[in-house]
Amino acid sequence: MKVLEGAVAAPNARIAVVVARFNSFINESLLEGAVDALKRIGQVKDENITLVRVPGAYELPLVARRLAESKKYDAIVALGTVIRGGTAHFEYVAGEASSGLGQVAMQADIPVAFGVLTTENIEQAIERAGTKAGNKGAEAALVALEVVNLLEQIKSA
Repeated sequence: MKVLEGAVAAPNARIAVVVARFNSFINESLLEGAVDALKRIGQVKDENITLVRVPGAYELPLVARRLAESKKYDAIVALGTVIRGGTAHFEYVAGEASSGLGQVAMQADIPVAFGVLTTENIEQAIERAGTKAGNKGAEAALVALEVVNLLEQIKSA
């Protein structure tokens, strides 16, 4: 039986990290986790990481699409935080960010890792940005690298 399974080390991978400024007090922790994982675990060279800042999570799909269309990157890591409030705003922003990033991945044919927290409150967001529940930014970065390697294996198989 042939098994294809991606590893996370990808020293030559070119990665774009797109991070929302809105809720930056959380997103900066996600970013730190993602960059640390890319460099330390993924062995990605500093010069192969591009950081792009956008206003909020709603803008992530458009910018990710433009980055993917440039053909300069092997993967995109999208980071942001959407915290539920008292209005329907949460559903619109979280839904559009999720579906938009999924569309980018399918159309551009490169990994677009979803590192967007969608939480009920600030406490949950803090837990997922490096405390009790780990760092979802780091997890998204590792997913991106694994899928980069997996797609390469599929191409070579």
